[in-house]
Amino acid sequence: METQNKIALITGGSRGLGKNAALKIAAKGIDVIVTYQSKKDDAENTVEEVKKLGVNAAALQLDVANAAGFDAFFTELKTVLKSVFNADKFDFLVNNAGTGLHAAFAETKMEDFDNLVNIHFKGPFFITQKALPLLNDGGGIINISSGLARFSLPGSSAYGSMKGAMEVLTRYQAKELGSRGIRSNIVAPGAIETDFSGGAVRDNADLNKTIASQTALGRVGLPDDIGGLVAFLCTEDARWINAQRIEASGGMFL
Repeated sequence: METQNKIALITGGSRGLGKNAALKIAAKGIDVIVTYQSKKDDAENTVEEVKKLGVNAAALQLDVANAAGFDAFFTELKTVLKSVFNADKFDFLVNNAGTGLHAAFAETKMEDFDNLVNIHFKGPFFITQKALPLLNDGGGIINISSGLARFSLPGSSAYGSMKGAMEVLTRYQAKELGSRGIRSNIVAPGAIETDFSGGAVRDNADLNKTIASQTALGRVGLPDDIGGLVAFLCTEDARWINAQRIEASGGMFL
C-alpha cells in the first residue's frame, strides 16, 4: 500500500519566500498546496516546478485580508485535499502571505494600519483557527515574523508591531495545541532580496550595501536562505522544536 505523503499548505506561495519554501518543502518529499491572491499564473508555475520534484501540488485562491472568504476557502480546500491528494487532512500550515508598509509612525494612516492588521495578524490568527479541524495531530504551524520585531528601523512601526503580535501568538498556539502534538514556531527573516516592498532591498544599491555592512556574514539575505529553514521545521528532525522564534538574518544588528 502506498504511504500518504505529508502535505503542507503555504499562503502566498506564488513568488518570493513562499515559492522558495514550497520548493524546499517539496524537495523533502512533502506535497504542497500554495495559495495566491491574484497571481494565478505565478502560482500555477510554482505548482509545475513542485511537481518536477516528484510530489503532488495544487494552487488555491485566498485573500488573507478578507476574513469573510475564509469559510469558502476551507470548503474548497477540503475538496482539493480529496480530489488531488486523496486526503482528508494536511500536516503543516505556513502563514507566509504578506505585504509591506513603509511609513513613519507619525504619518501611518488608519486604513493602512487596518489593512496590515488584516493581512499580518487577523488573517493568520483566524486562518489557523479555521484550519485546526483539517490539521493532523502531530503536525506543525510555521508563522513568519521579521527582524523588524527585534530591531527598530524608522518606517516600520506598524509592520514590526504586527510581527511582534505574531511572535506572542506563536507561543500561545504551541501551549494550547501541544496536547494534539502540534508544534508552532515562527521564522524571522532579516532583509531579503525579493520583490517585497517594491524590491527595495534588491534594487536599491545603497540600502543593500548598508544592510550588508550591518550583517555579520556581510551580505543581505536571499530567498534560498529562508526556504530551507521553513522546510526543516516541516520534518521529523525538528520534532522537538516548539514555541521558538528562529531568526535567519545572517546576524543583523548584533
